[in-house]
Amino acid sequence: MDQKGTATLLELAAKSLLSNEPAAIHALEELPRDLFVPLFGAAFLGGHMNVLKELVRVWPFRCLHIGTLIREESYYEILEAMIEGLQILPAQNSSPRGPKLRILDLRQDLECETTCSEFRKTTPFCPESCVYSQHSILKIKEAQNNARSLGIVNSESESQSAWEPMELLVDISISGTLRKNQFLSFLRRKVEQSFGSLHLCCRTLQINNMSSEKSILRFVDMGCTDNLEVKKADLSEVTTLFYEMIHLTSLSLFNIPFKSCKGRNFRNFLTWLGRLDNLQDISLSFFYLKNQLQKLLRVLPPELDTLYLSNCGLSNRDVTALSQSPQATHLTMLILSNNEIFSEAYEPFQTLLENVSGTLQHLQVNNCQITDSALSAVLPALSHCSHLRVLSFAHNPITMPMLMSLLQQLTSLMELKHVIYPVPVHCYEQEDSHSRLDRQKLAEVQAQLLMMLQMVQREDMNWTTSHE
Repeated sequence: MDQKGTATLLELAAKSLLSNEPAAIHALEELPRDLFVPLFGAAFLGGHMNVLKELVRVWPFRCLHIGTLIREESYYEILEAMIEGLQILPAQNSSPRGPKLRILDLRQDLECETTCSEFRKTTPFCPESCVYSQHSILKIKEAQNNARSLGIVNSESESQSAWEPMELLVDISISGTLRKNQFLSFLRRKVEQSFGSLHLCCRTLQINNMSSEKSILRFVDMGCTDNLEVKKADLSEVTTLFYEMIHLTSLSLFNIPFKSCKGRNFRNFLTWLGRLDNLQDISLSFFYLKNQLQKLLRVLPPELDTLYLSNCGLSNRDVTALSQSPQATHLTMLILSNNEIFSEAYEPFQTLLENVSGTLQHLQVNNCQITDSALSAVLPALSHCSHLRVLSFAHNPITMPMLMSLLQQLTSLMELKHVIYPVPVHCYEQEDSHSRLDRQKLAEVQAQLLMMLQMVQREDMNWTTSHE
């Protein structure tokens, strides 16, 4: 029997068992290990809270990940039920098997399976285990092993050996909504009740309301955070978060007040930003940067992967600074939408494309006042971006002849699969994107572009507009 057929039979067995929850819970102690994963998936998607709690309690593997499982209804109730099942202290261990679970991962991750293979010889720990915090399993085990090797045994080490440390991986969103605040309060109580045996590891921290529930931040171990997203906060408040977040790989700031992006606040921000050596992606939107981009680039890692600068008031001077920066030869994703960077001249952007052509995979320049003449001038440099996969330049005043010329040039880029193009100006009643759109003319444009793609055998290249 093939593996797919076996998996289907296990799933059917799991669903059958869940039809009687009391019987399913009673059977868990004797349940074969092969049935745990499909049973967990069925219980999660079916919202069987009591079964999920007991599954976590007797889970026979070292780690448990939500992974690809997604359920919006009763989402926080499901997470709380799973956390309640954690066997944190020895006194809670009522399972004859003894709890083996050490890492409960409540993050949705499309690349993560429900549990990791236990046949690894290099390390007994899950690859998702925290590596930074002093409260992590790896650090605690390392400290305990060092103490044993040195013959150091005291009351503290003896008490720690009575329990096994555990990790709870969870993404935290602070938005001020009642249900999210209730969940965060639940997390805090659970951490406090563990007396240090449960390490709360927050990899992604979203703050939509800096003034809401600031006390939540006090029990979050900032040293674990990889991704930080902050909306509507003063820049000085953001900077205070950097004191512990020295391992950030991704930073996203949205709608930062204009006044806080200048003077001392901005200088302090740059100072702390320069200490984030692991930063790979930075996203700034509605963040005033006019004629200041050079200062920002100076403190960013030269091998930055993603630079997102939408609605930042960028000038030609800023684009020139970017084209001359060390980051320009390493970027794979560049978003400059909603900046009037073509209002004066196109040469800085042309130079930028030439320098980034060796690595760029994703380019967005929506609503940047790109005209036919500007696009024609930068087209040779654009056609040299051999690794480009996505190009978006919607909401720019481009004519149909220029669009056709662009298509003819770009079909030679074999990795380019998605192009989001602007509706040609002739499709509007007054050649103004704010006037009424003629849907019939747009349909004719789409048909013509599709025919051109078919003629050069590039049906794999998808051309769409924001109106589709």
